[in-house]
Amino acid sequence: MIGVPERSKAATLLILLAAHWSRRRQRFKHMKSGGRIIMIGSCVGERAMTPGLVAYSATKGAVKMFTQGLSREVGSRGITVNNVQPGPIDTDLNPATGDWAVPQKAATALNRYGHVDEVAALVAFVAGPESSYITGANLTVDGGMNA
Repeated sequence: MIGVPERSKAATLLILLAAHWSRRRQRFKHMKSGGRIIMIGSCVGERAMTPGLVAYSATKGAVKMFTQGLSREVGSRGITVNNVQPGPIDTDLNPATGDWAVPQKAATALNRYGHVDEVAALVAFVAGPESSYITGANLTVDGGMNA
């Protein structure tokens, strides 16, 4: 984040991290055994690939560690915590035909953008009973971008 004031960097980090914590904090108390907490992170939480994404990558890396730590905090109650980390997904904010599309596609092993339903399928699996022994995992759906 070259040229961005330090206060802006710090504010960005705090806002993104606080959002994850505050949304979940009250819900933890009322969750029962078999509950699922599913974070949505980003593949850039594993590796910063592009200049200019320092704050964003840092917050997604924090979500990764938050997931791992929280899984140990609530695991004894039978609650699982996992983090789904999408790569380039064709959305309104990051269209497969946008300015960033060519380099993002080229960075994936599959040379394409993912689709929202591909991420949703993983979220649905992690939310279901078949995933009851998966917790503290960071599950990347990125077409091989981090391969």
